[in-house]
Amino acid sequence: MWRIDDTTATYGHTPSLWNSAKEKLRAELWRTASARRTITHGEAVAFIRDLIVLDPHDHVFHEMLVQISVEEDANGRGMLSAIVVHLADGQPGNGFFDLAGQLGRNISDRLACWVGEVNRLYEEAAHIAA
Repeated sequence: MWRIDDTTATYGHTPSLWNSAKEKLRAELWRTASARRTITHGEAVAFIRDLIVLDPHDHVFHEMLVQISVEEDANGRGMLSAIVVHLADGQPGNGFFDLAGQLGRNISDRLACWVGEVNRLYEEAAHIAA
């Protein structure tokens, strides 16, 4: 279960470095959404590797995605991590659905929940200056 009440944790990194990596990833995720695409976990961590080296399966990387999604959702734009998917099946992992449930999404039909969130992000991306 993710902690959605603390978007300030930096997981051993300086706040400046963590926030720089998080903002760089956020901008890339919005660019990806504006292109109406998804991005794999591996592609996402590669994008911030010049700032923070994380493994795509690393708990800390997933925490960064949670922070971004919680912040974007609080701003009415949706769960931005929905476009970060597994290479094997092109879908998000269980953590996405755990977070979606905590944020009040109906996850009884996981595919419908995810597709709805992705479509929402694609529409929101037109209004985001990345």
